[in-house]
Amino acid sequence: MEQRPPLPPFTLETAKQKVRLAEDAWNSRDPAKVVLAYTPDTNWRNRAEFPQGRDQARQLLERKWARELEYRLIKELWAFDGNRIAVRFAYEWRDDAGNWYRSYGNENWEFDADGLMRNRFASINDAPIKENERKFFWPQGRRPDDHPGLSDLGL
Repeated sequence: MEQRPPLPPFTLETAKQKVRLAEDAWNSRDPAKVVLAYTPDTNWRNRAEFPQGRDQARQLLERKWARELEYRLIKELWAFDGNRIAVRFAYEWRDDAGNWYRSYGNENWEFDADGLMRNRFASINDAPIKENERKFFWPQGRRPDDHPGLSDLGL
């Protein structure tokens, strides 16, 4: 049996933990690791893609991180209830031509009893930015605990 604590029903503390764990996993940019937090039959909506199951989700992430270079993500809890969490997020990345972007979005998550994400519905917008407008500066990987969050950055 696979379990991914914290488990639902979520409290404010456990919902914040779940959001940070998801942020950390996505900042690893390791598709094989990331998809283990989802049910084998996970259902996603990500931009114009609708992957079904871990294998399709992994393929989406492989394409994503091959295209979105120097990816750095911050997630923030928006709301939670029972086995559902809503987050807002922003991430910065550049393309292979050196153009920088900040992508903004919202996600709605639904978890099974074992804490695996069954449904992930994401809405995402990309905004071109200049390199000197970047706000996310840390080495690739986990965002340091002392790095400001979205609200602190005015995002």
